[in-house]
Formats: sequence, structure tokens, C-alpha cells
Amino acid sequence: MSDYYEILGIDKNATKDEIKSAFRKKARQYHPDVNKAPDAEEKFKELGKAYETLMDDDKRATYDRYGEEGLKDAGFSTSGPFDGGFGDLNDIFESFFGGGFGFSSRATNPNSPQNGADLRLNLEIEFEEAVFGVKKEVKIEHLETCDECNGTGAEKGSQPETCPTCGGTGRVQQVTQTPLGSFRQITTCPKCSGTGKINTHPCKKCHGDGRLEVERTLHINIPAGVDNGSRIGLAHEGNCGKNGGRAGDLIVVIYVKEHKEFKRDGFDIYSAVEISFPQAALGDTIKVDTLDGEKELVIPSGVEQDKILQIKGAGVPNLGNPNKRGNHNFVVKIKTPQNLNAEEKQLYKKLNEINCNKKPASKFIDKMKNVLHN
Repeated sequence: MSDYYEILGIDKNATKDEIKSAFRKKARQYHPDVNKAPDAEEKFKELGKAYETLMDDDKRATYDRYGEEGLKDAGFSTSGPFDGGFGDLNDIFESFFGGGFGFSSRATNPNSPQNGADLRLNLEIEFEEAVFGVKKEVKIEHLETCDECNGTGAEKGSQPETCPTCGGTGRVQQVTQTPLGSFRQITTCPKCSGTGKINTHPCKKCHGDGRLEVERTLHINIPAGVDNGSRIGLAHEGNCGKNGGRAGDLIVVIYVKEHKEFKRDGFDIYSAVEISFPQAALGDTIKVDTLDGEKELVIPSGVEQDKILQIKGAGVPNLGNPNKRGNHNFVVKIKTPQNLNAEEKQLYKKLNEINCNKKPASKFIDKMKNVLHN
């Protein structure tokens, strides 16, 4: 398995600025336009994958804990940003950091592979489905390559022609005269929108775009232990690319419905358990609801209000390690007796007198136990 920190040449406590700086340096070193070594392309792809993972807080936390396999188990896409190819180094830096770095390699080919856009799907699931995992069927609409023209945008039997305005470069140069001299500006060709080609006979099915919006049914495996905001990446289920570029990914963002009784905190579950005053004083074993159905909970004698009692291993499965589970914590709520009858009132008065005088009352307590349990 790849060590993303080693690939970038940074330590595990590196800041985001340090990650960016390391990526810039390594990208210049291994970009295939600069480095002609046989493994340069693969190393450049690994750089992109490492950078993309460590710059995402959720991905980084999962990677630090479970490694590359843990990313897959958690539903994250492990496809790097350059798996479908890469272009000019200036374009890459502009995409990642918002501007070029004065490094020139080759002119961008308007017909080079262009990766498709990622799509996002918000998916709401039940509380129990998030705990134990579930398989969901969803419908999405995404762009697919037109099956009529195979993505060319041109009718069958015809081919796109070179744009006469830009000569196929996709860019045009404008020269403006100013008092300080001529000013040259390069812009996207307005005639071909930067493709360098013109469809004189556009495909009637896709209207010359080369792509169609298609509804698709997907089955999504949601792993046990996901929580609000968890993300599941489905590789290549986003919009298709152009000119042979890879399809984008579908990012499924999980939203979990609230449970009427249980509250979740990480991998632990919390709920309230109501007991009577006699149960609090004397102790008991009662039935309680858990994620796994009814279980027995031991109430120790003398338990106090808001005391937390625990059933270990009855919580949420650990994401990435479903055999390990959190705990179910029960917050004790003692119900004050209401509508006491005469005999019960007398017993409580007698108990109060005993507590005030601190006299031994073993016989009385034994009698009270029998009365209260009946």
C-alpha cells in the first residue's frame, strides 16, 4: 500500500500549506513533460492521489486510522485526479491553486481528454440503516456519451471540421493599441468555444454536444456505522468526460433521520431509562430496548438520578471495523411515586422516621420490600 506522506515527502503532522508546497515541488519534478523516466507518469498520478486525500479532512482522518484500504471500506473514491490523464502543468496548478506558476511546457490541446464533472447526491436514511448498513436503490441523472455519434457531436458519415477562426487551436489573439504600446490578449475562440472544431452537421440526438442526459438506477451499499455527513464515492458514476477523458464520480452524502428514543454520540448510543423509587433503592434487573432488541439491564441498589448505566458492545459498529462496536448508555430517571394509598404513605412516613433517627430497622425494611415489590 502507498504511503501518502512518504510520496509527498512530509511528516504526518504536516499542515495544509506544507502539503501544498510539497505537491508543487514534486509536481514540477515528476510531470511527464519534464521527467522522461518510465515511471514518472505513475509517480505523478500517485502525487495527485496523495494530495487529494490529505487535503480533505474526512479522507485524511480515515486514511490516518485505517490506511488506503480503509478509504475504500468507508466508501471514498481512491481514484486520483490524474487517473484519466493530465495536461499542461500551468493548467494543473491553476486548477489546484488558482493560478499558474510561470512554468511553460506545451500548449493545451483543445481536443485532449477532459474529465467529467463529479456529481453530488444527498441521501436520507433511517437511524437503524445507518447503524447496521443497508443497500439502497437510487435514480440519478448524469451525462453519458451519445450512442448515436459516439461523442463526436457530428452526424454519422460526417466529421467535425477545423474551426476557420482559430485554425483549430481553440484560442484567438486580440491586439489592442494603447498609449503604452500594443497589448496582446489570448482568449477562448468564440466560434468553437475552445474546441478547435466546428460541427457543420451536428448530431440530431445530442444536438452536437456529444453527450446526453440519461437517468440511471444505481444500487448503493451503505456500510454499517455511517453518520450524518458521511460520504460514499462511486467512481465513474458522475458526468462522462470528453475526448476520452474519465467520467467523474458520484459523491453520496448521507443524512440520518433522528430516532424517537436513541441519541448517537460517535459510536455510542444514549437513551433514558425510567425506574421507580423502590427499584432505585433496592436494585432490580429490567428489560430495556437496544439496537439489538430487548436486553437485560442490572439496576444496582442505591442508584441515583442521572446515573449512567452501560451495556457494552450494544452501540454502533465502528466504521471500517464492524466487529467492534460502541456501548449503549442508559441515563437513569427515577420516577417519584404518585397517588400513594394509605398503607404506602404510612410506610414512607415510617421510613423517613427511621432515616432521621438512624435506627436499625431490618425487620421493617424486609416488610417494606415485600410490600413495594407487590
